Amino acid sequence: MGGDQETKLHLRRNVGLTGAVSFIAGTMIGSGIFITPQTVLSTIGSPGASLVIWVCCGLLAMLGALCFAELGTAIPESGGDYVYILRTTVHLFAFLYAFSFVMVMRPASGTGLALSFAEYAVAPFYSGCTPPVLVVKCVAAVAILLLSVVNCMSVRLVTAIQVMSMGVKVAALGCIIAGGVVMFFIGPTTNFENSFEGTNVGVGSIGIAFYQGLWSYDGWNTVNYFTEELKRPEVNLPRAVLIAIPMVTLLYVLVNVSYLLVMTPAELMSSTAVAVTWGNKVLGSWGWIMSVAAALSAFGSLNGTFFSGGRVCFVAAREGHMPDILAMAHVHRLTPSPALIFTTVISLLVLIPGDFQSIVNFFSFTAWFFYAITISGLLYLKIKKPELPRPYTVPIIIPILVLLAAIFLVLAPIIDNPQIEYLYVTLFIFSGILVYIPVIHYKLCPGLLTRITLFLQLFLEVAPADKNL
Repeated sequence: MGGDQETKLHLRRNVGLTGAVSFIAGTMIGSGIFITPQTVLSTIGSPGASLVIWVCCGLLAMLGALCFAELGTAIPESGGDYVYILRTTVHLFAFLYAFSFVMVMRPASGTGLALSFAEYAVAPFYSGCTPPVLVVKCVAAVAILLLSVVNCMSVRLVTAIQVMSMGVKVAALGCIIAGGVVMFFIGPTTNFENSFEGTNVGVGSIGIAFYQGLWSYDGWNTVNYFTEELKRPEVNLPRAVLIAIPMVTLLYVLVNVSYLLVMTPAELMSSTAVAVTWGNKVLGSWGWIMSVAAALSAFGSLNGTFFSGGRVCFVAAREGHMPDILAMAHVHRLTPSPALIFTTVISLLVLIPGDFQSIVNFFSFTAWFFYAITISGLLYLKIKKPELPRPYTVPIIIPILVLLAAIFLVLAPIIDNPQIEYLYVTLFIFSGILVYIPVIHYKLCPGLLTRITLFLQLFLEVAPADKNL
């Protein structure tokens, strides 16, 4: 390929503290808070318990992110979970993560956001009736393609979109909170009387409620995927986590209180888009603003998801776990465009059968399985390699708590309500072994792949990119 003779490219450190906070908060505040409150409430059964779930989800995201901040400063490489599993456990586990992440987890997450964006974007044009599925999926596909182009063009442009969209999201959530405060002073509400009555305390119910809540917090580890593009990561990574996640948790809890001040639990559970129902009740003819805000929110979150997702594919290829072409960057724009194009293609394929509810449970189950492996790696480093330089460190009790929570989230729904889907997911994850043994371990790579790589390298104007440490 001639990669060793060429001057290797580096991805630039273009993201500062504001950008990092915007990537975390902007990816977290996606469509989840506008869609999942009714699912959390209907699963757990009472308003009081639903608020407890939202607080606990925020706390778990915070503890998880602090663990990842230590990992990110001790192993200052891009790639998030993938690179931490690679450096702390066996290579096979890292490959299985990359395989599952690139083929299912990130496309499922991105597709869920794209479908949410599309539903909210077309809702004002179909008032009083359900938009056709084909229209929703076409709009979602356009959003995915548009963001793919933006991400391939410029990191600075992506960061600017992320900062702006975070401003819109915080303003939209602030509007919902302010509306709730006004409604509270206008008239008394009975929605919080006996607020824990009817709580479902089954292990499976709590697990599924956590899955739905944590979908809204997904993105707490976004910056770990592009540590090599972050300015002063040893300082900015922990700072960004400590600013973004408490802010998002507070916003989420207050927004849920506002929803319950305006709507009865029955109205909330029957709504397909909580924010729009809230907007119609409080803002009247201006209710469409909530549709626009929710659409922009999902779009911004999709932008962050795309940006971070492409980096895992890129780093996995750099480590020899994916085709070489995916480890290359554009010679002028310095973006990992082949990895981003590949991620786009997979996302569009997942979009065809996409169903939002199954996507959430499917994605969460897989994600927490790998979070457990990653956090085990942090415990291994703390016990076996205490001498490793760590600009930031957390007490050992925090990764232990996160590991226990991850194990609970993986096992609870399976034990309480065994479904064949969980077996399919597990089989899919481990089917990666069938690819790993011949292609990665024994390197049975045909010469045809080299010729394809050379052709694509010239066609896409890309060259091998090195680590930026």
